[in-house]
Amino acid sequence: MNGYHSYQNLPPLAGLCTLEQAAAPGLSIEDCVQRLKRYHYSFKRLHEIFLSRLTAEPVYELKMAFSLHAHLCSEHATALRVRVGEMREPPLGLDAVPHPALEILFDEIRSAPFTTDLIHGIYEVALPALKEALLKHLSATNPLADHPSVRLCRFALLELEQMIEFGRACSSQLISLEKRIELTPWSVLLDDCLKHAKGLDGASDNSIPLQPLSRLHSAKPFVYDKVPKRDSRFADPYNMGVNAEVFLYDESFPPDPKTLMMFYKRLREIDVPEMMASIIIETPGKPWGYYRDMTRQLWDEARHAMMGEVGFVALGVDWTKVMVNFTWSLALNTQLKPIERHAVLYFIEQGLMSKTGKRFEWEVGLASTNPLAGLFQDYDWADEVLHARIGRDWYLKEFKDAREGVRYGDECWSKVLMGWSEWREQGLTAHRNWWPDLYREACEKWGMEPDARVLAFNTTYEAIRADLKNLSASA
Repeated sequence: MNGYHSYQNLPPLAGLCTLEQAAAPGLSIEDCVQRLKRYHYSFKRLHEIFLSRLTAEPVYELKMAFSLHAHLCSEHATALRVRVGEMREPPLGLDAVPHPALEILFDEIRSAPFTTDLIHGIYEVALPALKEALLKHLSATNPLADHPSVRLCRFALLELEQMIEFGRACSSQLISLEKRIELTPWSVLLDDCLKHAKGLDGASDNSIPLQPLSRLHSAKPFVYDKVPKRDSRFADPYNMGVNAEVFLYDESFPPDPKTLMMFYKRLREIDVPEMMASIIIETPGKPWGYYRDMTRQLWDEARHAMMGEVGFVALGVDWTKVMVNFTWSLALNTQLKPIERHAVLYFIEQGLMSKTGKRFEWEVGLASTNPLAGLFQDYDWADEVLHARIGRDWYLKEFKDAREGVRYGDECWSKVLMGWSEWREQGLTAHRNWWPDLYREACEKWGMEPDARVLAFNTTYEAIRADLKNLSASA
């Protein structure tokens, strides 16, 4: 090699840090592992809290955010589990509570009686405390020796900040000054929990005498509410007056109005996270990989719902005029056991792989004049392939062969009763046909006259179920 090169000016240590920083003392393996276990416990409990409150949370934006944040927490918990396993720690002891005060802290947040209290506990107490702990880890550990942990902390901090920022925006809208005053005693309790535990990392210096902790909201055992709830924008959540599948698979209808029905179908997928959360919460004792994969699928379904929302917004169409129901999640959550709900989910997913499933919807999107429809269905299809694999990995393990698993799913789906007439008689819905209004509004945006045949579509889910029953009886 010719010429003079100033090698001494090149960044040392692969650019991780300076030589001085790498020569400084840092956390021992024992100290590092104890902290990592606390981060893991925090992410795992937050994951549980997001899912245990998702179904009964009526506010759409929060329901979607809880889906994402549960997924992020499960991913970081998974990474921490792997890291602890690399550090001479068999058995890992990751299911142990690292400090009783931390258990009280997360129990209290999970049992928060109102959405405002929950937002405060998660986004203004727990997540900031976890962020502080990870930042302290970065400053305390040796950046060279403990680089794998440093990397995990940095990645986690990126998404923690995103979650905290979301919570900050929600708090500014939802928590009034009067509410903050009302929250003061509970907020003091949460802070005291952190003081007793010496922070989420267990490394805070606390020499001040502390009073014994006394549970408030968590004094009574937490009861998971699996009945889905929606906010006031969902004006008719029992409405089953428009059978989207019949319209979508009718070859005589053109592709552009079919994209409206696909956006509706995507937005309607709000009910899948509502139902999947119930499976996860009510199915204890599984390997951690089960909860991680199921939470990933739950988040994907929430993404699909938001794709439908964006599809309508991009058209300039008010999505709140579409009667998005919760009848599917309501029926499955209240009529079936967790394994039966999973069976129905798997059975339906198998149908989505057929020629009238996800590929068909993608082809409809491509054939339309709406490029967003094709793009969204492209990713929706890819997600469903992943979900089929998750079903094979975790659901089919319960059966001797795949056919038995599919048959059981069919049986469970047949057990589900939809109370069309009961809901109508109780005054909960008239099953109004909202399709003509939606189609007319879209045609105005498209600058075209409505197709009379499309406008006249009026097939309900109740009618199709009745036809199937009559056909079965005659056979």
